[in-house]
Amino acid sequence: MNKTIVVVGGIIIIAAIAGYVFLQSGNTGSIFNFNNATTTPPVVTPPVTPPVVVPQTPGAPIATTNAKVAPTDTTVVVTGTVVPKGAITSYWYEYGVTVNLGSKTGTQVVGSGYTAIQTPALIKGLTKNTTYYFRLVAENQYGKSTGAQSSVKTTQGVPDPVVVIPTVKSLAAGNILATSATLNGEVNPNKASTQYWFEYGTSANLGDTTVLSSVGSGSVALHAGASITNLKSGTTYFYRLNAQNQFGTVNGSILTFKTSGSAATPPTASTRPTASILATSATLRGNVDPNGTETKYWFEYSTDTLLGAALLKSTAQKSAGNGTNQVAVETDIANLKSNTTYYARIVAQSSEGTVRGDKVSFKTK
Repeated sequence: MNKTIVVVGGIIIIAAIAGYVFLQSGNTGSIFNFNNATTTPPVVTPPVTPPVVVPQTPGAPIATTNAKVAPTDTTVVVTGTVVPKGAITSYWYEYGVTVNLGSKTGTQVVGSGYTAIQTPALIKGLTKNTTYYFRLVAENQYGKSTGAQSSVKTTQGVPDPVVVIPTVKSLAAGNILATSATLNGEVNPNKASTQYWFEYGTSANLGDTTVLSSVGSGSVALHAGASITNLKSGTTYFYRLNAQNQFGTVNGSILTFKTSGSAATPPTASTRPTASILATSATLRGNVDPNGTETKYWFEYSTDTLLGAALLKSTAQKSAGNGTNQVAVETDIANLKSNTTYYARIVAQSSEGTVRGDKVSFKTK
């Protein structure tokens, strides 16, 4: 989700572009070409920046100013990238006729993921044939980042563009199950080729996104939908619909839904008395309730009453399934010492946590 800022009637509009900035007009407007930010910029094609993934640890955003620009007589389209790093991040450009800058574009919201997102902006109200300096700034709850400063010279004789943007509306989610749901909305392309996507997450910070989907270039509101999976049961999710064309992006309101079932909890486990005790073998037994999450189990045993690490042995891990009822499980062990007291317990583990049953003892024959 990369974003562009354009201005319609004096209002700055953000546009998120998937992987690159759309600056060529569709049914209306002028064609922008990017060039290097110099005092005499040559015209080049728009840059394509592949996504950059950083480790998923929340922190201050990473802002990078791009030296590729698209000037007209009184406007300049500037570009850059921001890695939000796990928190909803805002960005803007500072600019001016000296390196001291002094002016800034409107603040725009760029998302909350961990992938580098394009952050174009349209700076307007400039003077023809004049050099301007600019840089990208991004900020979230963890801090602020500033990109390198660059410069560009406005043109003389290149008109400003005419822009149109889509309209968008988030609608109630449907087909809500324990681990999946269908997100819904409406998009009107307003006669320009338009694509949409949803953001969603377990808080208003969102953070996850669906893939980009095309909705065409018509002039009527069309349904927009996306199925999402791997959700947590009994959990409230936040989501919104976004739509974009080559001129801008609009964001729908944030709505919520709650998946069915109970909120995910760790499994429960209890150790049962050991059975089939012989001189060198026995059967360890227990009960496991996965509580709706895929769970594996194993047994720990030792001659040490504390089940310390030095003498501890473990059986192979087995699946207890992902049901919501208690199941009886057991594992045979061998190569024990005769006439020896052993201590054992069951261990159950899922994505929600690891639990251990009470310790039991038995003595081989």
